[in-house]
Amino acid sequence: MPDLLIELFSEEIPARMQARAREDLRKLVTDGLVEAGLHYAHAAAFSTPRRLVLALEGLSERSPTLREERKGPSASAPEAAVQGFLRSTGLTLDQLELRDDKKGQVYFAVVEKPGRAAPEIVAEVLERTIRNFPWPKSMRWGAGALRWVRPLHSILCILTTEAGAEVVPLEIEGIVSGNTTEGHRFMAPGRFAVSGFDDYAAKLKAAKVVLDSAEREAIIWHDATQMAFARGLELVEDKGLLAEVAGLVEYPVALMGDIADDFLGLPPEVLQTSMKEHQKFFSVKNPKTGRIEGFVTVANRETADHGATILKGNLKVLSARLSDAKFFWENDLRLVKSEGLEGMGAGLANVTFHNKLGSQAARIERIEALAGEIAPLVGASPDLAVEAARVAKADLRSAMVGEFPELQGLMGSYYARAAGLPEAVANACKGHYSPLGPSDDVPTEPVTVAVALADKIDTLTGFWAIGEMPTGSKDPFALRRAALGVIRLVLNNDLRLNLSELFQKANSGTDAGDLLSFFHDRLKVFLKDQNIRHDVIDACLAMPGNDDLTLLVKRAEALGAVLATEDGANLIAGFKRANNILAQAEAKDGVEYSYGADVKFAEGPEEVALFAALDQAEAAIAPAMAAEDFATAMGAMAALRGPIDAFFTAVQINSDNEIVRRNRLNLLSRIRQICLSVADLTKLEG
Repeated sequence: MPDLLIELFSEEIPARMQARAREDLRKLVTDGLVEAGLHYAHAAAFSTPRRLVLALEGLSERSPTLREERKGPSASAPEAAVQGFLRSTGLTLDQLELRDDKKGQVYFAVVEKPGRAAPEIVAEVLERTIRNFPWPKSMRWGAGALRWVRPLHSILCILTTEAGAEVVPLEIEGIVSGNTTEGHRFMAPGRFAVSGFDDYAAKLKAAKVVLDSAEREAIIWHDATQMAFARGLELVEDKGLLAEVAGLVEYPVALMGDIADDFLGLPPEVLQTSMKEHQKFFSVKNPKTGRIEGFVTVANRETADHGATILKGNLKVLSARLSDAKFFWENDLRLVKSEGLEGMGAGLANVTFHNKLGSQAARIERIEALAGEIAPLVGASPDLAVEAARVAKADLRSAMVGEFPELQGLMGSYYARAAGLPEAVANACKGHYSPLGPSDDVPTEPVTVAVALADKIDTLTGFWAIGEMPTGSKDPFALRRAALGVIRLVLNNDLRLNLSELFQKANSGTDAGDLLSFFHDRLKVFLKDQNIRHDVIDACLAMPGNDDLTLLVKRAEALGAVLATEDGANLIAGFKRANNILAQAEAKDGVEYSYGADVKFAEGPEEVALFAALDQAEAAIAPAMAAEDFATAMGAMAALRGPIDAFFTAVQINSDNEIVRRNRLNLLSRIRQICLSVADLTKLEG
């Protein structure tokens, strides 16, 4: 069985597009081959800045011949019906078969679709893939109609067997497929032929091209960390930058340089951000001081002077970039020291947050007020929380954040310290945006928590009040992320908050019930990852206090734990049986059986035992629920499993004695009432 090698060689592919492009190439080609009847054993895709590559092992040599039998009209059918059948099959009348059927003779068509050779199918699939490739952005060049991310220069497409390599014939817009490729643009120019993937990979390596992006990443990381280690320093880890840089070079050569003394006083995050965003440099820090003292750049070639000229040029550009950063930093500090952090943020009155929600300054006033309300609920000083909320977004008007928006909050913490504000205020400036994503740390310092909650709740209630809720997959204002942030802040800090009250305090025009339902939906998604079933959440949502998320989750965890036991699972079956019988009887009799069960009418030990068990459970559950000891309450409920099972085994509910029947139905009502006092078990599935 042959192996297939495809290389699409072009001008430089943007690094951010390469991972998706190689996966698209693999999927489009393999799906097309399989749909056409070919099979393969293994597929691997690769990318460098100038090539997309797909290697398939064990490709079948041709697609199978397909034989299809189709039943047609009867031999006595009208001529029009027969002709229609012939047109649908592409056959002539003499090619049809007459076969006996229950109602007489019937026409049958036997249609054979002959198999096709692999080269024919590969050429067809590859051309379709190239012409319809889903680049985020593409271009045309010259007079051709072909679109590609950058001008496409050559197509390598060969099938290799023990007998040798065969070029798959293909031509697209004047580009004819072949068996040749190019090595490194500078260190190994010129084309060379290959006979298969192993030969291709070996010759590329000799031509100074590292084909596998993961291998390029490993080379960069190893060399850069070793350079830093040799000087007693550490490379700052940045997986995103590592993947991007690996997509910029075909032959990575790490070079290390020093940051000039003039810039060492800049905050390390400023140095790191400036070097990453502007020049794709890795930061190198002193582990003893935390200062960024050096950088690593990755060249795309070896040079006779071992990178000295490259480093010199990079240092010149770096100095200019860091001079700008230093200018921003010093100007911002002067402003803060002369006018304070509030002075820096004064211009936010002229910055619109949303045309229906006012300016950023108006929003800050709302957050201040709400932070003051939340502070005592989270153990924070109201005065500090209000002060922190007042200045938390002031750095949005700083020159540094204007240049590097991703530093908002962080720069605010530096400026707050420079202004002599309390450390809790400085920390809130940095932390109040968190958590931003599922992997982001959750703040725990009370003042930060108060401001973070106020910020997110103001956003949610504001957009809810103006009717800008998320719809389907659209969430332009990141409201789902804000709700999840509130959920994580509440649960991670074990906070007891009445969210409905806070929603009304934040914005009286908000539909608190609708917003709370949105939170409940987000909570189900969040708890799914913690293996808490959505129906368990629904059973607890039906209980009072469902806007207290911590209480809600504790109840759900306890119920989930009980349901995981044999007693718990069987109790649910017993509860549902009791509830169903009771509902049917109430519908039939037109009355509600909700009181009056008396042990004196019990007939038999199992019925007497159930009365005693219900008394015992009620006595245990009521105080446990009042104390929010859900584990004890649900354990007492689960203990009813045995007495309920025994009761149903021994007793007939619909007794001929009407008094006994009513008493037993009221006894079932007690089962329902006691169980529903813990959670709404009717919401549980199964």
